[in-house]
Amino acid sequence: MKTEKFNYDLPEHLIAQYPSEHRADSKLLVALESIKHEVFKDIGNYISKGDLLILNQTSVIPARMYGEKITGGKIEILLERFLSDHQTLTQVKSSRAPKAGAELVFSFQDKRFSATVKGRKDNFFILDWSTNPQALFQKYGQIPLPPYMHRAAEKLDEERYETIYADPNKQESVAAPTAGMHFDQELLNSLQQKGVEFGYVNLHVGAGTFKPVQTDNIEDHVIHKELVEVDARLIDQVKRAKASNSKIIAVGTTSVRAIETAFQDEPSAFKGETSLFIYPGYKFKVVDHMITNFHLPKSSLLMLVAAFIGYEKMMTIYKTAIEQEYRFLSYGDAMLLKYHEI
Repeated sequence: MKTEKFNYDLPEHLIAQYPSEHRADSKLLVALESIKHEVFKDIGNYISKGDLLILNQTSVIPARMYGEKITGGKIEILLERFLSDHQTLTQVKSSRAPKAGAELVFSFQDKRFSATVKGRKDNFFILDWSTNPQALFQKYGQIPLPPYMHRAAEKLDEERYETIYADPNKQESVAAPTAGMHFDQELLNSLQQKGVEFGYVNLHVGAGTFKPVQTDNIEDHVIHKELVEVDARLIDQVKRAKASNSKIIAVGTTSVRAIETAFQDEPSAFKGETSLFIYPGYKFKVVDHMITNFHLPKSSLLMLVAAFIGYEKMMTIYKTAIEQEYRFLSYGDAMLLKYHEI
């Protein structure tokens, strides 16, 4: 299937630069049988007692820092993941890519830290730090807003570029699982009181989530790997929901990838890397409903949505969303979709 089929014209003014004033006040496009236009806080009208809502508990680390090469020249780094207590896998932006052995310097509040380039892994650099990098990113890093937000991170992003159920002990993502950011505590409480079950995965979102598919055919694309944790409790919850014909609703494409990874063979708890690439032709094993935002053209996330509801229906929904001036991408609006096996 040609990658170009997943291109569409996204008007710049529809790319949300800031979140809605209140989380649950985002618009919600409901595409179950027909298309309806709702407000996210009313999503409970489509979720019933006994349904299973799968949420990604990962937390966003302040993953962006600015420094310079010791030889001169400014750099920007974006953490991908911690490899150990002194090494990171990192994107480095500079006028010229640093070579192995190059020293990078970071100065904060009259303190100076350094990292040495040990080598490369795909499009990332392995950096060896002079001090524990986790502490440095926590103290001096900036919220890693996506590249399509044409502004620096602000104070409000510390709260809003995060889900309210994020686990601070799992602070290893460089991008938020954005579909979950529409839930506020009042909405979660109302769903819980209704008898909706909550299940949790942990998928550490990598910077590769923003990378467009660049091969001519989507089948030739090698998707980025991300760390996943799915525990035995969630496996049991899924089995019970299926046995009772309850809906299994994944909140975000990250939750979809995580739980589908755990069910690729015999359903079992899973901890490790996933390279599951979901595109049209994939048969979903677990998820039958999905809450998601509106995604970038030619992205692997858009292809996942096409696999879930069908290519033609997806393109119709996106055309409608643009006509109705929905807000797109991370701080944008959401949609509720139902699986349609092609």
